[in-house]
Amino acid sequence: MSNRLYNEPVLEAEAYCLPHFQTLENQLWSNSRSQITRHEASHHQYCTLDSSKFYKSPSTFSFSPSGSSPTSQQDSSISDSCITDDVGDLNYKLKEIKSMMLGPDSDNTDSYDSNNLQRGTHSEIDCKRQKMGLMMMMPRGDLKQALIACAKALSNGHLVTAECLMAELRMLVSVSGEPIQRLGAYMLEGLVARLASSGSSICKALRCKEPASAELLSYMHILYEVCPYFKFGYMSANGAIAEAMKDEDRVHIIDFQIAQGSQWITLIQAFAARPGGSPHIRITGIDDSTSAYARGGGLNIVGRRLSRLAKSCGVPFEFHAAAMSGCEVRPENLGVRPDEAVAVNFAFVLHQVPDESVSTQNHRDRLLRLVKSLSPKVVTLVEQESNTNTSAFFPRFIETLNYYSAMFESIDVSLPRNHKERINVEQHCLARDVVNIIACEGSERVERHELLGKWKSRFAMAGFTPYPLSSLVNATIKRLLESYCEKYKLEERDGALYLGWMNRVLVASCAWR
Repeated sequence: MSNRLYNEPVLEAEAYCLPHFQTLENQLWSNSRSQITRHEASHHQYCTLDSSKFYKSPSTFSFSPSGSSPTSQQDSSISDSCITDDVGDLNYKLKEIKSMMLGPDSDNTDSYDSNNLQRGTHSEIDCKRQKMGLMMMMPRGDLKQALIACAKALSNGHLVTAECLMAELRMLVSVSGEPIQRLGAYMLEGLVARLASSGSSICKALRCKEPASAELLSYMHILYEVCPYFKFGYMSANGAIAEAMKDEDRVHIIDFQIAQGSQWITLIQAFAARPGGSPHIRITGIDDSTSAYARGGGLNIVGRRLSRLAKSCGVPFEFHAAAMSGCEVRPENLGVRPDEAVAVNFAFVLHQVPDESVSTQNHRDRLLRLVKSLSPKVVTLVEQESNTNTSAFFPRFIETLNYYSAMFESIDVSLPRNHKERINVEQHCLARDVVNIIACEGSERVERHELLGKWKSRFAMAGFTPYPLSSLVNATIKRLLESYCEKYKLEERDGALYLGWMNRVLVASCAWR
């Protein structure tokens, strides 16, 4: 999830209602099947990137919304042994391949000379062995293991093997299938982009036509409503701020990713109802061009909207715009006044700030030290509970696969597969992040998540101490989750809150002072 995802929809007070969920339907395949159904591809195309400009792979393709396989087009420069066109019975294919693989080691798919696995040396027997191994996985529903095998081959430099696996995987992933098929489509795009190029070429490969700003905002709105992850983050952060500021007369909230400003609607309303009257509220909104695009204009749009809301609630209010990325922020950009109680909000943003592994400037820790120098009463942190920052490619691939598998499964429960906008939601709100994590390195890899344990170390080194979330916040979030699927799990541990899907924690929230 990139910062585009946190450009939450513009919501008025009455719009904060929970969605009505529909039951899971339209199962497209089952692990009990003994063969893979290959669907015809539609001409209506969905893309994550245009990697074909940089990589002449065994087949070029684009995603189809109606079929389980992408549109495939043969490249005559690659050996036909890497391509499967026959849609007949898999057992027949296995028998045919085995009959072509002579010798006592014909069933040993690992007994090949690694010297042959260099790009440009196309060993037909090695390719067939890899294809046979892949097809033996598929009847058992092991698409996940096939993706891992492809990533492992790429990690080990076995490029021809990786290409063969990619050619087969293209026939099995689908943006309209089961969660693992849909995620697999985007993860395969990441693998193709990684194989294709590096450095600036990857950035070019990641380009895809942006939807209109109104459309992008609508996709964000859908995801915001069908999953509780972002409401959980905003509610827990607001609860900590309200608790810390309950006796303050002048409150200054610094939001390092204000997006649409919707997080602050409920907090302004809560301050309006505070016994003894509302404090004077000033919000500094920090923002970048991505959020401005989704919003359809500059921060003045957010300022006007929040000002109207505050006026209607009788709350004294000021808005201060800081149109820059978090890396550019300096103390003078924040305009903190001596008579204000300061609250700082880091909701789903710090993971995109580069640390010492990317730049000697280490903006991630620099920002924390800067915030500490403001003497804030409370600092809120909401982040994805994932470890992709400094991990090498292969473990990072595994972590991304496991994390987003849980997220795609949770979407599947509340957003039916025949929902006309589901493909757009996943493509524009999630797929870009997946591809960035897998394909990019260095400064071009902006999605760099850390586990809460690492964040705690960074905050402690900057001089912060934990600010435990109150029991009232926990109770409020539990009520929120009652309206969602029972597979969402809330856990309180060591002063922090964790929200997950089944046994996988996805989002963590905590506060500091």
